[in-house]
Amino acid sequence: MRIVGFERQGRASFGLLKDAGIIDVGARLSFRGLHEMFRVHGEATLPRLRAYENDAADFALADVALDKPLTDWGKCFCVGVNYPERNAEYKDGAEPPRYPSLFVRFPESFVGPDQPLVRPPESAELDYEGEIVLVIGKAGRRISQDRWREHVFGWTLGNEGTIRDWVRHGKFNVTPGKNWAASGAIGPWIVSFDEIGEGPFELITTVNGETRQRDTTARMTFPFARIVEYVSTFCTLQPGDILFTGTPAGAGARLTPPRFLAPGDCVEVNCEAIGRLSNTVRDE
Repeated sequence: MRIVGFERQGRASFGLLKDAGIIDVGARLSFRGLHEMFRVHGEATLPRLRAYENDAADFALADVALDKPLTDWGKCFCVGVNYPERNAEYKDGAEPPRYPSLFVRFPESFVGPDQPLVRPPESAELDYEGEIVLVIGKAGRRISQDRWREHVFGWTLGNEGTIRDWVRHGKFNVTPGKNWAASGAIGPWIVSFDEIGEGPFELITTVNGETRQRDTTARMTFPFARIVEYVSTFCTLQPGDILFTGTPAGAGARLTPPRFLAPGDCVEVNCEAIGRLSNTVRDE
C-alpha cells in the first residue's frame, strides 16, 4: 500500500495510490493529512486505511500535485554517519562509533516530491544526502531489537539536505545547518512495511543524472533494529514519528573538490522497493 499527500484545486488531502489513481481518504474522514489520522487513530491507522483499498479512485495522479506524505510529526530524528565509508570520509582517525549520532529536523525544513529545494542567500553550501526513512506506526518505549518490526508503519525516502557551513558554527551546532526552510525533501509516498518488508534496500542518489551515492542498508553501522531500540530508550516513539537512517558516502562536501548544489540542479533519491524522490534546486 502506498500512501500519498497531495493538493488539488487548493485543497490539501492524502490518500492511497493505486494503478487507477488516488483514493481520497482525507475527504472520507475529514482529515487534512495523514498526521491527523495518526493522532486520532494511532496504531489502528493502517487497518483503517486498508478499509478503503478497494474503493474507486477519485482522481488521476496527473490531476493532483503530490505533497509530503507526512506534513507534520511529533518527532523526526536523523542518524548521522551510519555507513562505513561515511565515517572514513571525515578523515579524523576516529574509531567506529559505539552509539548512533542523532539530531532533529522540523517539518518546514522539508519539501515534497517535485518541489524545489531552496538555497538561502546566507550560504552557497547546500548539499544532498539520500536516505531511507522509517515511519513509526505503533507507540513504544524501550523497544527491544527483536520487536522493532511491529512498531514500523512503513518506509519513505528523504533527501536530508544540509547547509554545510552552518553545521560548523559551533562545536555541536548540527541543528542550524539541518533546519533551513525547504533545504531537504521527503516522499514521494510511504510504502507500508507489510508490502516490502525490512530490506535490505539499495539506495542511489544522483545529481543531474550522475550517480553520487550508492549503497545498501545491509551495510549500515547501526541497523534499523538498533536505531529503533536506541531512540526509544530515551523517548517514546509515537505513530507518525519518523527516523532518517543515515546517508551513504558521496555527499558533495566530501568530494575533491567539494561539489555543492546550485540552481537548476536536479537531485534524485532512488530505491527500487520504495520509489524515486526528485527535486530541483532554486535560490531563495
